[in-house]
Amino acid sequence: MQSSNPVFARSDGFNGRGGAVATDPAQWKVDLDGQGSSPTHTELGQGRMSMDTVVEKTAITLGLVIAAAAVTWFFIGDLLDPDQSKANAAYGTAFTLAIGGALIGLVLSLVNSFKKIVSPPLVMAYAVVEGVFVGAFSKVIASYVGDPTIVFQAVLATMVAFGGTLAAYKFFNIQVTDKFRKVVTIAMFSFVGVMLVNFVLSLTGVLDSGGLRGFNALGLLVSAVAVVLAVFMLILDFDFVEKGIAAGLPERESWRAAFALTVTLVWLYIELLRILAILRGGD
Repeated sequence: MQSSNPVFARSDGFNGRGGAVATDPAQWKVDLDGQGSSPTHTELGQGRMSMDTVVEKTAITLGLVIAAAAVTWFFIGDLLDPDQSKANAAYGTAFTLAIGGALIGLVLSLVNSFKKIVSPPLVMAYAVVEGVFVGAFSKVIASYVGDPTIVFQAVLATMVAFGGTLAAYKFFNIQVTDKFRKVVTIAMFSFVGVMLVNFVLSLTGVLDSGGLRGFNALGLLVSAVAVVLAVFMLILDFDFVEKGIAAGLPERESWRAAFALTVTLVWLYIELLRILAILRGGD
């Protein structure tokens, strides 16, 4: 089945073009003892993608995100330092790292999404850069509400959303149709496009208070829409991982799956953090 998800669209295996295990008995090999055997990637010196390898690679990428975020958090310093000059310097560092991490992360995400052969180093580089953005953004939000525990609340909310979506996908046997896949992908690209325009207009001063991304009622609504989209993207991620495992893809494709899940989970975390901050308001 052809994928419209940009993360998986360039992968032959995820789209049934070569590399998948043959399911037609006529294509099976015949050993000298007369028993049939389907071609496997292990015969080429490669392991197969499995749920274990996907979980393993995802743990690595998320671990890098968390580690980079923690280092960035402590590197920035105290945004509420009584010495105003130190506080201002810390804010400058935080905003520089947040914007730089977001922009570089966007470039790396596009490279990874449209790269036909997945590159583990690039996936891990994305995780580190995105961790810098997450750490800086989280620090600013924690300072805004005056309570660092909001970060842990957002992490917990992300875990609950991930677990709930996975449970619903499995227990309710959610079927991802071509129409659902196309609608979600188009909606996601449209949302990202609008947010990029909003970001540019906010930087140039055309829009005040962050425009659609302000910490107000409109910003709350936009983040709520983003959470819904992120949950739908998780469903697409689960579906493609399941199909990739069933197709017997080589183990390296686990990195592609890990990248997709990391992108979605980071996005979900950021939006949930924004929602909590808007609901609580600043000090």
